[in-house]
Amino acid sequence: MNEVGHKLGELERVLRGIGPVAVAVSGGVDSLTLAVFAHRTLGDDAQMFHAVSPAVPQEATLRVQALADCEGWDLTVIDACEFDDADYRSNPVNRCFYCKTNLYGAVALRTTAQIVSGTNLDDLGEYRPGLAAAKNYVVRHPFVEAGIDKNTVRAIARRLDLADVAELPAAPCLSSRIETGIAIDPGMLKLVHAAEQLVSQALTPRTVRCRVRAKGVVVELDEQSLAALDASRRESLSASVGRLFSDGGFDHPVSLAPYRSGSAFLVRLHRDAA
Repeated sequence: MNEVGHKLGELERVLRGIGPVAVAVSGGVDSLTLAVFAHRTLGDDAQMFHAVSPAVPQEATLRVQALADCEGWDLTVIDACEFDDADYRSNPVNRCFYCKTNLYGAVALRTTAQIVSGTNLDDLGEYRPGLAAAKNYVVRHPFVEAGIDKNTVRAIARRLDLADVAELPAAPCLSSRIETGIAIDPGMLKLVHAAEQLVSQALTPRTVRCRVRAKGVVVELDEQSLAALDASRRESLSASVGRLFSDGGFDHPVSLAPYRSGSAFLVRLHRDAA
């Protein structure tokens, strides 16, 4: 048996040991892959919950709904109401704790099944305050229990004939684009998403992130896409994004920069406070 087959066996063992599960499905590769395998393994004992909010791009919700229709899931779409939480909106360094607290709390009100997440081994090596919220709600992480990392999740997705899911790029929530300490505003998130779509249509980059910082808006691109832009196109692209924000009521200077994962997340604040 190859490595992927072995890990699938471990994942099946974990899921069957848990029993009925409620999968929190964000629309990314991890949760979608877990949801598909959980349903194919447990059938009606696997429920799916997807939360909609200003921080979740519509395409993620449409992706979840399309796969639910294809696979025959028992899918419940909810509003976890994190935007009613002042602690979440203030965007502290542990914002994800408040997001996941609201998410898991909303799911727990709607099911008695064991809540599970798509967290994988690679996630454990990062600062993830959402894991503290998961612990509070006794959420289990089948990929972690089965010893599965991100690359293996993608390999499992391919084994399950989910080629499109396997190739999905990392897609953290839109609130992750807002620099730590700047309040989360639904209108701003809408503009961030629109700016990323604008840039994607203009350049088809491998990666694009629109970051809102204290000093302005920064459009981050993968190095290859950024290097392909001459001065004129950089100026034109910055101007287009600037007009988008200005028309939306936010007048910020716009610049371009190389993509850096999580660069709006000022983890230094967490370390200083520790």
